Amino acid sequence: MQKDIRYPIGKFDKNINVTKEMRREFINTIETLPLQLRKEVENLSPQQLDTPYRDGGWTVRQLVHHIPDSHINAYVRFKLALTEDNPKIKTYEEHLWAELPDTFKTPIEVSLNLLEGVHTRWAILLRSLTEEQFEKTFQHPEWKNITLNETLGLYAWHSKHHLAHITELKKKMSW
Repeated sequence: MQKDIRYPIGKFDKNINVTKEMRREFINTIETLPLQLRKEVENLSPQQLDTPYRDGGWTVRQLVHHIPDSHINAYVRFKLALTEDNPKIKTYEEHLWAELPDTFKTPIEVSLNLLEGVHTRWAILLRSLTEEQFEKTFQHPEWKNITLNETLGLYAWHSKHHLAHITELKKKMSW
């Protein structure tokens, strides 16, 4: 059976049951992603940055800009859930965001710096939360009520998922 390159680390398990140990690992993933991503893309040429990780998929450049777009939304969702009672959140059309002009005109360094700032703040927030706070929820239009524990697991997965898109492409292309 051939591996689905859209999901190099597999699909996210929505039925995840997060333990304290898993949560520590997830927070570590959030904290270390910016440096890992920077390391993987820092020496890529403009042509390499404009290479899609698969046919019909996003380019490395689009991935680098997508990750902070997505994680800024996640960080705000955490803040909303911590300060409101089960707030309704809005989704966004990530595939359309990836096609906006700033994705192609902004140097990747800007998004790498943005990701670093967001993840530094996010990790500080995450390490300060109590067990009870990780059980707080927000209402997702498709997933219904989702806890911050589950959301943390999702974004740790998301971090590794897109990093793997880049590392697998680099292996395939011998970069």
